Amino acid sequence: MTQVRGRRYTGTMTEPTPSQEGDQPTGPAAQSPAPAEMVPSSPAGYAVVAVFVAALGFGLWGVWATVARPSPGGVTDLASAQARIEALEQEVATLSRSDQISRDANRDLQGALAEREEEISALRADIAFYERFVGSTAQRRGLAVHELALVPRGGQAWQYTVTLTQNLNRGSVSSGRLTLAVEGTRDGRLERLDWAALRQQPDAEGVEYSFKYFQQLEGEVVLPPGFKPLRVVARLAPSSGAPVEKTLAWDEAARAPAQAGE
Repeated sequence: MTQVRGRRYTGTMTEPTPSQEGDQPTGPAAQSPAPAEMVPSSPAGYAVVAVFVAALGFGLWGVWATVARPSPGGVTDLASAQARIEALEQEVATLSRSDQISRDANRDLQGALAEREEEISALRADIAFYERFVGSTAQRRGLAVHELALVPRGGQAWQYTVTLTQNLNRGSVSSGRLTLAVEGTRDGRLERLDWAALRQQPDAEGVEYSFKYFQQLEGEVVLPPGFKPLRVVARLAPSSGAPVEKTLAWDEAARAPAQAGE
């Protein structure tokens, strides 16, 4: 048998290269190559990217928190200022009220002091009167109308105050009745109103008195409409002895109580 010897090729195998321009390759292999992608070549690269993204997000959150939200210090300062304003307003209101109370109390005190001064003056006048009347050097006098005062009470009513005195018989009691009469004019005619007419009671009795040294009698009389008083007469009818009368001009008797005691 005849043995066929094969030819053995040695050398490097290379890709064929086109020799002419018409021999350009076609198909997907002939398209331009795609741009290169940045792909981390290792796990360490992924970690760097993650840290960068987290830092960026944290920074943006910090900016938003600083700009959009008030600082805790600002909120505290505002609340403290508001509380201080309310406290000052309350203090002003309290001081104003205290000042008003003080003014009212001072006004009331001034009024009370003025009333006490008037009372003291009246008491001093009474003491002087008592000393002149019952003192060892006092002039001895019998039963008398020491003072007569008239004060209007509205309408035609008048209040009278009559002070009776006697120091002639010290220690003895003087008793009897007091009546008043008023003389004046009505419709151009003179007229005298007796005690019954002044009291508007037909059987009115006089005011009873009984004292050792002095006594004050008070009451009311009523004048008729259209009557113009000119004089007032006080008459004392003692239980023993002669009657005593005292006549005063109406204008002299119709004085304020403070003037009447002068």
